[in-house]
Amino acid sequence: MFRKLRAMRAVVIERTGGPEVMKLASLELDEPGPGVALVRHRAIGVNFIDTYQRSGLYALPLPAVLGSEAAGVVEAAGPGVSLAIGARVAYASAGNGAYAEQRLVPADKLVPLPDDIDDETAAASLLKGMTVEYLVCRTRPVRAGETVLFFAAAGGVGLLACQWLRSIGAHVIGAVGSDEKAAIAREHGAEHTIVTSRENVAERVRELTHGKGVPVVFDSVGKATLQASLDSLTPRGMLVSFGNASGKPDPLDLLTLSNKGSLYVTRPKIADYVATRDELVASASALFEKVRSGAVRVRIDRRFSLAEAGEAHRALESRKTSGSVVLLP
Repeated sequence: MFRKLRAMRAVVIERTGGPEVMKLASLELDEPGPGVALVRHRAIGVNFIDTYQRSGLYALPLPAVLGSEAAGVVEAAGPGVSLAIGARVAYASAGNGAYAEQRLVPADKLVPLPDDIDDETAAASLLKGMTVEYLVCRTRPVRAGETVLFFAAAGGVGLLACQWLRSIGAHVIGAVGSDEKAAIAREHGAEHTIVTSRENVAERVRELTHGKGVPVVFDSVGKATLQASLDSLTPRGMLVSFGNASGKPDPLDLLTLSNKGSLYVTRPKIADYVATRDELVASASALFEKVRSGAVRVRIDRRFSLAEAGEAHRALESRKTSGSVVLLP
């Protein structure tokens, strides 16, 4: 019996490097096997982790199709899959392969989409929104009345975090790269902003907190901000380092944590927080409820075609975007 193959287009990298290594190619897919669904994408999320993988900071077996987040419809299903053909779904924890017109996805990694969550919103927010959920609800649960420092507060994760934290009664100091981004962060819930290009972050945090510092810092920038993050914390405070936009942080001497007030540092990743089906569904449901209630609005800053994936990466890495970037296949 001959295998039935489906032709589709995907963005492929055969070597690591800059955005120029991303090429649109024609690939073939098998029919879905047991427990697997074929999803036709309607919108694809672009995330900073995609740029880390493309550059080689995070190693991938090559050749590879980038992207870990998308929304679409089930076009075919293998044995044992309960999802109906035509069902609207999204995913953000199925590994790489989203920069494509279609994709085979394990059905237990797919999240059914509510009718009132559109495809672009889902693709622009599922990975980022579940990241916010695990960061502020489980990595370091933030309580009403607490003040936190959030770096890249006008980015895709940052804007969702500012709104989410405001909705639970927390106070956000948002660190941003420009006055324009400061205004956007404030519009989305940051009570105070710090423009990192011209202000000393730690000194400004101390001013805003009457010398105390903050109990938790959420830092996705990495190398350029590690010291400022540590210097912004109260004794026994926690640095949650969850990204490397400026590069991998330098090694940290553990005695530094003692000398600065018995500090905590953690480096979480989403895979460990949606490791089970129950965790995945609960995290996605928490995000959808925040969006549905109006507590969180998803800002899509730019839309690109699949063929323009390289330009999407350039826009993201230039730090000129505010909110989410999506590809439309």
